[in-house]
Amino acid sequence: MTNSDGGKDDDKALKARLERLSSALEDRKGRPEANGNDVDVSASSTGRALSLGMRVLSEFTAGVIAGAGIGWILDKLLSTSPAFLIVFIGLGTATGFWNVYRMAVGSTGARKTGSK
Repeated sequence: MTNSDGGKDDDKALKARLERLSSALEDRKGRPEANGNDVDVSASSTGRALSLGMRVLSEFTAGVIAGAGIGWILDKLLSTSPAFLIVFIGLGTATGFWNVYRMAVGSTGARKTGSK
């Protein structure tokens, strides 16, 4: 139901709108997002968090496994009930918690003082 002139006006308006949107998109391409969710920053912080999490897990697990191994060996050598196993698993767990605590305090202290 449009006449031939209305169709041309619609095309011109759509082309002008498309040009405005294209230029607005080009302007936004070079700028980082306003909310600070830059891809490189989030990927970097995610990588650091995963690295720290794996380090905490390995420190804790190593303490428990080392304690269990020492306790098991002592029980086998001395032919005792699992007394040494239980004691050294407890000591290994305490050591694992201590290592995680030292890492947490060390990283916090480095941030507060600005040194490594």
